[in-house]
Amino acid sequence: MPNETEKSPEKTGAIAEQILNGNDGEIHYSYYLPEDYDESKTYPLVMTMPGYGMMWFGEDSSGSNLEWNGFRVWTGLEEDMIVVSAQLTDWHKTSARQAIELTKYFIENFSVDKSRVYAAGYSAGGETMSQAVSMRPDLYAAYLHGASQWDGAYEPIAQNDVAVYIFMAENDEYYGSEKARSAYDGLQAAYHEKGYTDKQIGELLILEIPNNEYFNSRDIYNYHGGGNIVFDDETVLNWILSKSKT
Repeated sequence: MPNETEKSPEKTGAIAEQILNGNDGEIHYSYYLPEDYDESKTYPLVMTMPGYGMMWFGEDSSGSNLEWNGFRVWTGLEEDMIVVSAQLTDWHKTSARQAIELTKYFIENFSVDKSRVYAAGYSAGGETMSQAVSMRPDLYAAYLHGASQWDGAYEPIAQNDVAVYIFMAENDEYYGSEKARSAYDGLQAAYHEKGYTDKQIGELLILEIPNNEYFNSRDIYNYHGGGNIVFDDETVLNWILSKSKT
């Protein structure tokens, strides 16, 4: 596997098996640059983290997240963007710090529009990214929280106007939908405490909890795994991409 210093920033497309030697150890990641990547322009940056099954388990797991729809679909949208997905080793504060460090690395070394940096996480990746976004809410304009529990704080999100889209199956087998409702209630309360109206909050915070029929009609009967379907919804992804830091 090549060391981070050996990669060529000019290479485009999907690039796997990268390592950033970070403050909390090695960060294994893959990324995507648009085919017509031009350093004279700036691009939105999406930091998207997979669930447990695509985390780092050694060389055999390297690059397994490249085919994950939570990485792949972003790269196929009409707007050109930089997409990064790390294979972290846990879903606690160490991985949250690593996600932040990787975000900063891309902001500093690639042509990133700093007003349009986004986060997304599924399951364990959502636990990580909810912490990362609340630890450095100044970095991220919006966050897609898919089929996960919220492990971060609420107040920093509201104080920095980070938009959040929460998606959870009504009968998620792993978390249960109450964790999504609790996160929504906590964020909503933080925005109310800031003085925002319900209308203002509605522009920054969305909760979607589909029932079994939503999944069954799509031949999905595992509701936690089915939570990945949110990454196939271009309406949701474009809602995230419509947000920017002022």
